[in-house]
Amino acid sequence: MDHPTDHGLFGPTSVTWRVHLEPIMWIAGMRALLLQSLQPDVMRATWQNSALFDPKKAYARFQRTVEFVGTRTFGSLAEVEAAASRVRRLHSSLTGYDPDTGRRFRVDAPAGLLWVHCAEIDSYVDIARRSGMLDAAEADTYVAESVRAAEVIGIDPALAPRSRAELADYFTSVRPTLRLTEEATRGVANLLAPRGEAPRWTKAAISTVSTLAVATLPRWARRLYGLPGLPTTDLATAATLRTVRTATRLLPDVPAPPEIREARRLVAAADG
Repeated sequence: MDHPTDHGLFGPTSVTWRVHLEPIMWIAGMRALLLQSLQPDVMRATWQNSALFDPKKAYARFQRTVEFVGTRTFGSLAEVEAAASRVRRLHSSLTGYDPDTGRRFRVDAPAGLLWVHCAEIDSYVDIARRSGMLDAAEADTYVAESVRAAEVIGIDPALAPRSRAELADYFTSVRPTLRLTEEATRGVANLLAPRGEAPRWTKAAISTVSTLAVATLPRWARRLYGLPGLPTTDLATAATLRTVRTATRLLPDVPAPPEIREARRLVAAADG
């Protein structure tokens, strides 16, 4: 009997594979970091336990995050579970500290995990939608597919949004808890002007991507950062995203791990 090929959580006919193969998603990844930084517990736990915002180590830490998302998206089920198990095990051993109240909290607290997930998925689907990659129905399908990614890192799938409307409701519910902490201010400054061990061209690229990612944030998030939240900014940003996507699609594929090269081939075959 033939056994189906293991394409992991999603597969070549999924919206998720199509979205994550596009170079413009680098902007979405940076947008997710900027959005995630507005939740005080998440930001403080990251600042206290991770090198992500350390100017000397941020590049290597960011690369590990990219590799995890790549494995979660394109890896086999066994590879996804192995990577997710490492993340769950690491998070279960870490705590954060709130200097305002003296409270100590778990890094893998359900509310924090859900916030990180929703900020990430909202960023990917927002950039995909505004750059012209997805229509409204496909965008909802992407959010629904993302529940599988939420579950492997320990989120109750019943809590994860399954549509853009549910995502919007979630952000409405948590917005009163969001604010710009000192840690977020310092961390985001490092993202916008990276230093440390990354090659010069990489620093320039990260800085450019970060600046555009700031412009793609929701108006309420830009206001929390003390930036303009005008509708005209959204219109100009959408036009820029469409231009960037058109330009990047004309470039040759950049070198990638074997699973991503195979995903490109399978998606092309499915579309053909």
